[in-house]
Amino acid sequence: MSNIRARRRKDGSVGYTARVRIRIKGQVIHQEIQTFSTKAVAEKWAKRREVELEDPKELDKARQGATTIASLIRWYIDSFKNISKWQRSKQSALLFLEKHEIGAVDALTLTTQRVVEHVRTRRASGVGGSTAANDLIWLSIILQTAKAAQSLPVNPQVIDEARIVCHRLRLISRSKRRERRPTNEELQKLDHYFAVRDRHPCSLIPMRTLMWFAIESARREAEICRLEHDDNDPNGRTGLVRDAKHPRHKEGNHLRFKYTPTGWEIVQHQPRLGRYIFPYDPKSVSVAFTDACKMLGIVDLRFHDLRHEATSRLFELGYVIHEVAQFTLHRSWDELKRYANTRPENLREIVVLATGERLVRPASVQTQMLLCPPPSELAPPNTRLSRSPLFAEERVARRRRRLPRPAVTVQPNVVATLTGVIHEESE
Repeated sequence: MSNIRARRRKDGSVGYTARVRIRIKGQVIHQEIQTFSTKAVAEKWAKRREVELEDPKELDKARQGATTIASLIRWYIDSFKNISKWQRSKQSALLFLEKHEIGAVDALTLTTQRVVEHVRTRRASGVGGSTAANDLIWLSIILQTAKAAQSLPVNPQVIDEARIVCHRLRLISRSKRRERRPTNEELQKLDHYFAVRDRHPCSLIPMRTLMWFAIESARREAEICRLEHDDNDPNGRTGLVRDAKHPRHKEGNHLRFKYTPTGWEIVQHQPRLGRYIFPYDPKSVSVAFTDACKMLGIVDLRFHDLRHEATSRLFELGYVIHEVAQFTLHRSWDELKRYANTRPENLREIVVLATGERLVRPASVQTQMLLCPPPSELAPPNTRLSRSPLFAEERVARRRRRLPRPAVTVQPNVVATLTGVIHEESE
């Protein structure tokens, strides 16, 4: 039932407050109050709400109150982060949506139009189509989980409808294929820079070794920092990537990969100071590489591009698809070809003679790849374990065993300037 009551406002005008109450067995289970300028509008609203609340679904939705998307995201993070153990990319995306203005929208009344408007606003702010598409993925996951786990009357279908509209309007797209490979000149600059940097007594991460190991092993930075000594097989010269990257099944997805001859030598020259071969924080590795590129004026090069370089080198050396997959651990050719950025000038030439005989010869102009320095020269004499909290157990175990610390030496003839010009003074 409803009732209308006239009230005088502070400015002297008269307002009409409409109250709608739903009773079951004499008890009020829900009520709504709205104030209007005219009595006719108040009566119209009260009658409309009485009719709407006759529907049990509408009544449940009204009793649930305002359930914002931000509150659902916070519930999702607090409830499942420690169980699912997702990576930082998903965490940062969820935190962004929680703080974004769409987080204040009521999830129970979310519409397709509001989702499309969110994507349009994101594209207008300068983000790419793939980033905007990721927003729809996370919003859909949040709504589906809330509907299944909390029995909330949300509608995940609005995200699917919005995705269709955004795709037709070209507001969302797949991520662009990246084909960036470092040139020989860029690798020479980075090799020389890290050779000087790693000898500094405050340097903790042997970036020169990690850079060349990434090129020789085709491993991601996170995978490199998780490799363990005990997982290596000296007979087959293979290693093990624990919890390898997978869209759905990451935990327990341990895959064995093949080392290249140079990659195996690099591993054998690493000091065994704990469980991990390279006990460093992958975030620090990525930041150190990015800072080096900025220092040297190298534009648009990331540590992950070394994986592209490694895969392309394997093809240029003559390995075939199924052999390269044993190094890179790609599951299909569609995934592998994204990293096969071979140079056309390195393609061999096939000539058919007048007799019909085929003659295979190397390319007339071939780009020579910069080879890895001898692995024994890569590791600096003052390599130490990382201070990262991720590997605190290594330091504790080391103290218990009372292992001697590696000697720290500094080359007095090495000078590195912060202007990007790095050289060694001649004695």
